[in-house]
Amino acid sequence: MIEKPAETSVPIHDLIARRWSGRAYDPARPVNREQLLAVLEAARWAPSCFGDEPWRYLVWEREAEPEAWERAFHCLSEGNQAWVRDAPVLLLAAADSRFQKNDKPNRWGQYDTGAASENLCLQAAALGLMAHQMGGFDPERLRRAFGIPERFHCMAMIALGHPADPAALDATTRQRELAPRHRRPLGTRFFKAAWEVPLVSE
Repeated sequence: MIEKPAETSVPIHDLIARRWSGRAYDPARPVNREQLLAVLEAARWAPSCFGDEPWRYLVWEREAEPEAWERAFHCLSEGNQAWVRDAPVLLLAAADSRFQKNDKPNRWGQYDTGAASENLCLQAAALGLMAHQMGGFDPERLRRAFGIPERFHCMAMIALGHPADPAALDATTRQRELAPRHRRPLGTRFFKAAWEVPLVSE
C-alpha cells in the first residue's frame, strides 16, 4: 500500500489531500457492512437542489452477490477490468434527470450526484479505504442488465476496497499507480472577476 498526498500550493485538510484514485486493491480484505453503510451515508448527506436528492447508487458486493458483481464488472471497459478485478465492491452512481416533487427537468441532478460521490470518496478515505470513480463503462449494457430506467443518467462506476501493494498490478498500470499526482496551476482554472483572469499568478 502506498500513500500519495497532494502537493498543494496552500495547506488543505489532510483528508482531502490524502484522497486519491488508486488501482491496487487487496482481494483478501472485504469491505465490511459498517464501512459500506458509512460511505453510503456520507453520500446521502450531500447537498442537492431543493433537497431533491437525485442520486441513486447500485451496489454490488463480490462476496454477497458474485454473479451480479460479475455482470457489473463486464460492463466496464477492458482497461478498467484489468485492475478492478480485485475490488470487493462496485457501485454505479446514477442521476435522476427530473425532479421528484413536480417531474420537471432537473438540470442540477448530475451536479448534485457528483457532490454525493465526492462525499462517498472522502468518507472512504477517512476509513482507510480507496474509492476510484470511472467513466469507462457501457451505460446501455448496465441498463439492460440491471433494469435502470431511462430517466436516470449513468454517471460513474466506482470501485471500493482496501488499498494494496501495487506490485500485483501489470507493468503499465503499476507505472501509473506510482507516478506523482499532478494538477494544473490554480490560476489556470480559477478566475478573478472576469473569465481567464487568473485569481492567483504562479
